[in-house]
Amino acid sequence: MPEADCTSDESQSERAYRELRDLIVDNRLGAGAQLLELEAAERLGMSRTPVREAMLRLQQEGMVEIRPRHGMRVLPVSADDMREIYEVLTALESTAAYLVAERGLSREKLARLSDAVAAMDDALDADNLVKWSEADERFHFLLVQFSDNARLAQMVGQLWDQAHRVRLLTLKLRPKPIKSNRDHEALVNAIRKRDAGLARQIHHDHRSKAGKMLIALLTSLGLRQL
Repeated sequence: MPEADCTSDESQSERAYRELRDLIVDNRLGAGAQLLELEAAERLGMSRTPVREAMLRLQQEGMVEIRPRHGMRVLPVSADDMREIYEVLTALESTAAYLVAERGLSREKLARLSDAVAAMDDALDADNLVKWSEADERFHFLLVQFSDNARLAQMVGQLWDQAHRVRLLTLKLRPKPIKSNRDHEALVNAIRKRDAGLARQIHHDHRSKAGKMLIALLTSLGLRQL
């Protein structure tokens, strides 16, 4: 996406939030990492005020804690956190699937979902789990956006940010996600048929299984938190 104009205090705060969030989500700032306001401001090339506002926003989302005179500390994501995240994520995304199928999609939008599934298949054929993960996230992003429910999309986005950290760290530890691709394919078919109930059930089962697998993986490896 093109960068927004960053001349106002508001846009500076938004850019600080986005860039700090990306550092955390991509694990460039791992759990336990600390960053002072001054350090963050110098790193981002801006004043401390928008950085402070961004840190407070990240704290409200549960990604960091603010410590007086120590800036922010990145909070870990535990197996219990992931259980709660996936319980809510499953419900919200299943609702998105229902709404999309009920309203129907244009050929162009259906093609975009199918293209994401094809990209997932190509990535698995090449044993490229990073590319698979990117295509998988694109599919989920499109599904939620096509629901035309801005509040739902906003809530799901916050949960994705927290779950993404663990997904990246465990990506190569999970079984090859062939079944996941077929779940997505079945969902596209249900949406094409405008079978809202089936679409919701397919996606509910998919997200529920994915969450249980990830939590079991963390627990079995003794990774109670990341």
